[in-house]
Amino acid sequence: MSNLAPLPDIMWEPIVRAGLLEDFGSGGDATTHAVASPGQSLRAIFRARKPGVVAGISAVRLSFSLLDRAARFEVHRPDGSRIEPNDVIAEIEGPAEVVLGGERTALNLLSHLSGIATATREVVDSVAGTKARVCCTRKTLPGLRAIQKYAVKAGGGSNHRYRLDDAILIKDNHLALCGSVEKALEAAREKAGHLMKIELEVDNLVQLEAALKNGGADAYLLDNMNLETLREAVRMIDGRAIAEASGGITPATAPAIAATGVDVLSLGWLTHSVTALDIGLDIEP
Repeated sequence: MSNLAPLPDIMWEPIVRAGLLEDFGSGGDATTHAVASPGQSLRAIFRARKPGVVAGISAVRLSFSLLDRAARFEVHRPDGSRIEPNDVIAEIEGPAEVVLGGERTALNLLSHLSGIATATREVVDSVAGTKARVCCTRKTLPGLRAIQKYAVKAGGGSNHRYRLDDAILIKDNHLALCGSVEKALEAAREKAGHLMKIELEVDNLVQLEAALKNGGADAYLLDNMNLETLREAVRMIDGRAIAEASGGITPATAPAIAATGVDVLSLGWLTHSVTALDIGLDIEP
């Protein structure tokens, strides 16, 4: 997608390097060293097996360039591109030990991130025509948050906060800690800087009403509410804050939830349990 801001290599490289080191172990690629001829080169094609959306091209490139900066890498479908079965995504040409040595790290990251982008695009398409944005959460794999959230954006989605210090998000456990919505909001407003947003998770309309009567928040996380309750919550908020729906949202349920008038749909499964997109690496003659 033309408006997708790329992540710099410095953010990809530690992840790719860790994957390569894990794969090579202490002795390198024993199989390729055993069967390849000295100096043998290969040309291989990354090809889609299923329809989807591409994400993770930088990880693929680095999986080979970290092994050999002279390896030739060509992109056919950049991040954010929709692909169909048999579409060529990219191609790599270089020494056999480079192509085959970097293959698994490249495919693991490309397939996983493209799976996230594909799932995100499905939900985004399902709510087209509404104002609702599709967001991921902090339910990411440790060490992969930046690139998983990038993949959500490649699929047309948006990002929630990246870290605990990005914003104040008062959830049910924080309410239990403080004792009430009113006390939690008062404490948050006292500690928040002038640029720090405050979001409050509410499970019911009683909590929402209490918040609205006591200074309110910048956003409300409407957790696991049915459609009727969501519509009433949106009416009560009346544009004074962001209305965010969360809990069990799927491509099938997203359109009806978006139609209630909420501003954001948050889906944790986009990153924590998405299915990898089927992509293969085919050696060309």
